[in-house]
This record gives sequence, structure tokens and C-alpha cells, in this order.
Amino acid sequence: MKKTSKKLSIIIVNYNVEYFLEQCLNSVLKATKNIDAEVFVVDNNSIDGSVDLVKEKFPEVILYDNQENLGFSKANNQAMRESKGEYILLLNPDTVVEEDTFQKCIDFMDDHPDAGGLGVRMIDGKGKFLPESKRGLPTPSVAFYKIFGLSRLFPKSKQFGKYHLGYLDEFDTNEIEILSGAYMFMRKDALEKVGLLDEAFFMYGEDIDLSYRITQGGFKNYYFPEAQIIHYKGESTKKSSINYVFVFYRAMVIFAQKHFSQKNAKLFSFFINLAIYFRAGLALFSRFIKKTFLPAVDITVIIFGLILLTKIWEREHIEFPIEILKFAIPGYAVVWFLSVLFSGGYDLPIKLKTYIQGGLIGTGLILIVYALLPKEVQFSRLYILLGAGWVISYYLISRVFLHFVLNEKFDLKGIKSKSFAIVGDEQEVERVKQILINTTQKVNKIHSVSPTKQKNENDSGSIEQLDQIIHIHKIEEVIFCAKNNTAEVIIKWMSHISSSDIEFKIAQPNSLYLIGSNSIDTSGDLYVLEIDKITKSSNKRNKRAFDFIVSLLSFLLTPILIWFFNNKSKYFKNIWQVLIGQKSLVGYSLDPKNHMLKLPKIKDGILTPTENEKDESDYSLSAKLNLIYARDYSIFTDLQIVITNWSKLDR
Repeated sequence: MKKTSKKLSIIIVNYNVEYFLEQCLNSVLKATKNIDAEVFVVDNNSIDGSVDLVKEKFPEVILYDNQENLGFSKANNQAMRESKGEYILLLNPDTVVEEDTFQKCIDFMDDHPDAGGLGVRMIDGKGKFLPESKRGLPTPSVAFYKIFGLSRLFPKSKQFGKYHLGYLDEFDTNEIEILSGAYMFMRKDALEKVGLLDEAFFMYGEDIDLSYRITQGGFKNYYFPEAQIIHYKGESTKKSSINYVFVFYRAMVIFAQKHFSQKNAKLFSFFINLAIYFRAGLALFSRFIKKTFLPAVDITVIIFGLILLTKIWEREHIEFPIEILKFAIPGYAVVWFLSVLFSGGYDLPIKLKTYIQGGLIGTGLILIVYALLPKEVQFSRLYILLGAGWVISYYLISRVFLHFVLNEKFDLKGIKSKSFAIVGDEQEVERVKQILINTTQKVNKIHSVSPTKQKNENDSGSIEQLDQIIHIHKIEEVIFCAKNNTAEVIIKWMSHISSSDIEFKIAQPNSLYLIGSNSIDTSGDLYVLEIDKITKSSNKRNKRAFDFIVSLLSFLLTPILIWFFNNKSKYFKNIWQVLIGQKSLVGYSLDPKNHMLKLPKIKDGILTPTENEKDESDYSLSAKLNLIYARDYSIFTDLQIVITNWSKLDR
């Protein structure tokens, strides 16, 4: 590492979180205003425009533009080796720091020469305290309590609650063992003695390893709640994934093998491997149940109802042929189910019209096929019509029932209109209003709140009355304008109001987005102009279905169609890749100038929205057509592009 010539070096490793990075850097630069500090951003090959953002808006930041994802440890070490600060801070990009956070940490470390590392009080995007702000060493027993849920059941217990040190008050300064990787404030002298992050850890576990080595080096780690930050927990949404389970717990195994005795390491590894398969199995089972339980119930009830309908014919002494019972009834049920599925019947929020639409489409398909069958196989159109009535009635009645039983998830009202409170001056409030109006959010009413004691006649009150304004006007979301409110004020109010019923967003100056987090279990989320119609569940499903059907027909008709193409092998390869889901028939146009980076991600296509344009090298036009394609996507768009440009499928 370089010789110390700065007081503080701040290192932020970024990977595809451009909006969060901008907000983080805005708060960091405010907090370093009176500190001799340097700021590093190490970008791990992001494709979302993060690098251009730093170059254009934050030229004072030292930028490392890696051409591959080096992982958390290598990327941080890359900057730490060049850092010149007496203190080094590893900071997540999905954080917001108060204006005096760094100064408070520096003062504490200056007053405590035995301190090697420091962690601060962290709150999530809803103002709730994050227990990982302070952690204990994950010994075999502590890991066991954490893995099997005892630490969650008894968070305040000194025996079971050691992982998050739940028995220590969140507002008291205490000596701890493990710092959070989201905010690791460390003394450079300590790092020179114990070493940097261990690069054997790609992601997860490296903060535990380094924290432990700091204590083994004769230094102490502290939890310091007088300084606090917002941490949006961007990785938390992945914690139910199997990949997260394997990566996180394997990191624990590396840690155990490195630091524990051979006997304890084996015991620890046994519990960890047990946990891996337990959690992985649980994740698979949970995902399977969540995705298949309701559809399985639906198709079972539909088939059961169709079988009961046959009793009407039995009363008239008309016996159903066994072939009808064996094949037609399951076939009818599957067609109606798939019709409802592709009509959006399993998308949220639910809409009753999708079940009527799906039922009618399925009935039409069944009647068409029925009319094409030989007379001796046909049985009864009336049965089909009565079956359609049963299917539509079942879906409508069951969804109304779910609406009353599980209102939040199956709310028939769809996206609820919200009441907002915007804390900012008149100009910023008006700007944020326009962002809200142009997003998918349904706005009930917007109340402006003055950021100072003085208020305009249009304001509902001042920020000092924010809790009263929320209560009286039934506010569901509070938006703070960063231009008019300090991070300290924002964090103070978020902590004070903290409620599961209130959501918070922060509007950065001169940006067309609002950033926040809706719960402790979700990553940060954004309100941006709606250009993601193409990635909505129904459109993703319809697009894939269209690709599959067209490519399958093309594949089956290859002996005929292949003679219409010059590059026959390329045509066959393209169709095959679309059939197996590696490509799409239509995707964005290629744009080497990266105009399309902020568009929703879709598969590469054979054809593009610019097919009918004479000059496909006009990248400005290309960007506009890509934007329109994403914003206004419909399956008929793909159909039109394919019909008019099918001869280009061999390129």
C-alpha cells in the first residue's frame, strides 16, 4: 500500500447498480467536504452505464474500469493497494451516508488507538435497523444456531443470539467481532499488519475473514451507532436462490478451514454442508410450491368439475364413451388452463377479465378442433359449452374468494392509488410530481411538505410536522428531495417514522428517478419512466411462446423453407437457437455506441426493430426504435417484423 498522505480513502466496488452508485457518491462527496479524502470506484465490468456516469458526473473520483468481474475481494484490494488514507473505508454502492458520518468515525478511531475496525448503525430503505450492523464470530455452535433458525427464534439470547449479537442494544457502542462488508471502516496500520482481503473469497465471507484477522492481530473491532447510514440490501433478494446458498455457505467452509482447528473445521464443514443441502432443498421446494400450487389446484378442480358434468348425461341414461373420459376431459382442461395462463390469469395483480378472455379463447380452440374431428369421435358441443361455463365460473369465484382471504396478493383492485408526501422546495416538488405521473404508479394525491420551518401556501406543512401530515392525510409514501434535505435529516425521519405501512424514496437532483426500498427483504427499487413493457410477465411469456411456435414450425418445414435461403446452415442454426431459447426472433438492434444500455434486458434477436429502415447505421434512430420497441411491445410487433423480413432469418 502507498504511504499515508490522506486522512481517509473510500473504496466502492460497483457492479450494475448505476442509480444507487450515483446516490451513494452524492452522499459521500458531501460527507468528505471538510476531510482530506480520496474516493475510489472499482467497476467490475458493468454494462448499465455506471462507468460513464462516474466519468461524466464525478470526475474527482478515481475510477478503475475492470474488463471482467474480479469479485469483491480482488476489486477492493486493487484500490486498497493504491490508497493513501490513514483510514480505509470499504463501502457498498447501495448506501447513503450522513454528512458527518465519516468525521464521527475518524474522531472515534483517533480517540481509540486500539481500534482496528469500525462498523456503524445501518437502517434499511424503510428505516428499520439492520441486525447485521453488529455480528459475532460464526463458530460451529453460532453457525448451527443461525442455520437452523434458533438465532431468529431467540434473538436476545446470549446463547442463541450471538450471530447478530441481539443481546447488545442497537444504540450502545460496543466491542464486536465481525464488521459488515457494507461499511468496513479500518485503520491502515492494522491492514498492513494483518493483510488485505483474502482473494480466495469471491463474494461473501471476506468481511468475516478480515474482521477476524484484525482481532487476531491485536486490534479491536467496534460497533459505533452514533454514525449511521442507509443500506438498501441489494443482495438480499438473492438469499432465497440456490446459487446464494452454495456461494455463501461455501465461503463459511473456507473460513473454517482457514481459522479453526482441524477438528472444529471438520465439525463446522459438516454442519455447513448439511445446511447447504437443507437450505437448497428448502429453496427448491419453496419455489416449486409457490409456482405450482395454485395452478395444480386449478387444473385439478377443473377436471373434477368436468367429470361431475358427465353426471347430467348419466341422468338421461346417456353413457360417456370411455375414450372421452380418458382423453377429452384432460385435454379440454389443459386447453382452458393454458388459454387462461397465456391470457395473463396467473400474473399479478389479477384481473377478472383475463379469466373470461382465457375461457372464451380456450372454448373457441376446443370447438375448432372438435369440428375437424370425424363424426364418430364427436360427442357433444353442449358439454363443451357447459364445461366453459364451469371453468370461467370457477376462476371468477375462486379469485374473488382469494381476494377476501389473501387481499394483499390477490387484490382485485390491482395497483392501488397512493398518497404521496414530497419533502422539498416548490421547484423540486413539481419536478418529482412529473416523475411520479410518468411512472406506472397510480397517484391518489400528492402533498408538498416544506423542508424548512417556512412553508408556502400550497404546502401541507413543514418537515417538523411530517409525522402529523402522514397520519392526517393517510400518506403511504414519503419522497425526500436530496437537494433540499440532508442525509442526516432523511435518516433521522426514516428511523423516527419507521413503519411497515410507510415507504420511502429519495429524489436525487437533476435525475429522472426516485430510489428506495419497499421492505427489508427486497432490494432497492426505482421509479423511472416506464420503458419495460417488454419485460412484463405476460409479454415475456407471449414472446417466448411466439418464438417457440414459429421456430418449431420453421424447423418442421425446414426441408421446404431451407431452399429460400442463401446461407442455409446459418438459417438452421438461428432457428435451432430460437427453439431452445438461446435467441429470440426479434431483439434490439446492435448499437456499438451503447445507446441501448438502459433498456430492459432481453435475448439477442435475429431480426431487429430497424429492419425496415434504410440506414441501420443511424445509431440515434436505432436507439429511438429500440426504446419504442421496449416501451410499446406487443406480440403483434414481432409478428409484423417476422412476416415482412422472414427472408433475413439466415443472417
